[in-house]
Amino acid sequence: MMQIIQYFERNNWGRDFAVGDIHGHFTRLQKALDDAGFDPLTDRLFSVGDLVDRGPECQSVLEWLAKPWFHPVQGNHEDIAIRCARGNPIDEGIYSRNGGDWFMAMDYRHRQEFGAAFEALPTAIEVETRQGLIGIVHADCPVADWSDLETELLLNRVARDRAMWSRGRIESEDRTGVSGIRAVVVGHTPLRRPAVLGNVWHIDTGGWLPDGSGHFTLLNLDSLEAIPPVAPKLQWESA
Repeated sequence: MMQIIQYFERNNWGRDFAVGDIHGHFTRLQKALDDAGFDPLTDRLFSVGDLVDRGPECQSVLEWLAKPWFHPVQGNHEDIAIRCARGNPIDEGIYSRNGGDWFMAMDYRHRQEFGAAFEALPTAIEVETRQGLIGIVHADCPVADWSDLETELLLNRVARDRAMWSRGRIESEDRTGVSGIRAVVVGHTPLRRPAVLGNVWHIDTGGWLPDGSGHFTLLNLDSLEAIPPVAPKLQWESA
């Protein structure tokens, strides 16, 4: 059963990182972790979702979901796969153009296996740090105050869709931020470098791009410093 919000206590032994959209490029992600000196015995990696589609290693997602230090939220690509596995209507042409052929080509049993794994992912994650609480959703926080999020996600499908699909905040350069939380980390919109709007960090820097022009940004949740280090943009800059 999916948790709406999954809470993680403070990591007293290692570091906590968040990473942007992965889209089936787990080998590239592992290299970024190796370059950062990631220690799977003490460190944790939180993902903004969109684990699959577009890349060549989508089938590896179940192996990654089994790693005890890897903790993703559900992204819009997981949302589509869940609908497909359930037999709900989807636009197969759009899904194909966005990398979903690997999923649609699977037999019924495997669709159910992957769909169930995706459905078990939370919509949001909370991570306690030494500096305060960090929130993670895929695309955007649909409420002005984080304390209202769980209720809205439970009762309002529009809020859940916004959490997984919206680009409204970054496209309008909305700097109002989200109260009741230190920072919110999102992905969904590919950027050349991280962007910060209010206290909302956008960290999908295109590590999955097929031409290799992007990179995976690892955001240290305690310090809010990015690896590789870069001064974040304060406005939208598309990839």
